[in-house]
Amino acid sequence: MSERLYHEAVGRRKESTARARVFPGGAGDFIVNDKEVQQYFPRIGDIDKVRSPMLLTQLSDSVDISVHVSGGGVTGQVDATAHAISRALLKLDPETRSTLRGAGLLTRDARVKERKKPGLKRARKAPTYTKR
Repeated sequence: MSERLYHEAVGRRKESTARARVFPGGAGDFIVNDKEVQQYFPRIGDIDKVRSPMLLTQLSDSVDISVHVSGGGVTGQVDATAHAISRALLKLDPETRSTLRGAGLLTRDARVKERKKPGLKRARKAPTYTKR
């Protein structure tokens, strides 16, 4: 049994974590959590966001990609998946760093939900003021 060589990377966004494996010399297969990418991310625009690292590096037809993503919501999972794929492609071909960096795909988006403070309804929303 021969083991296929792959490049693995982790991407994160909000509460989501994605682990991407890029197999060089593939046929362009793209699997997310054991489903086709169109089934897992059916919203309009999500597939474009997830496929953008491959399109920028012109590697969409020459690599197979397998992603395991968990946690958070759909938007966080889409961004985490794009981040993980970008980092894995960078390991595959270090020459693509400037292209991926210019598109903002290598930077981890550190924005997370702000915690709720005591006496407030949410993180910053104060209860309605009543004079009497």
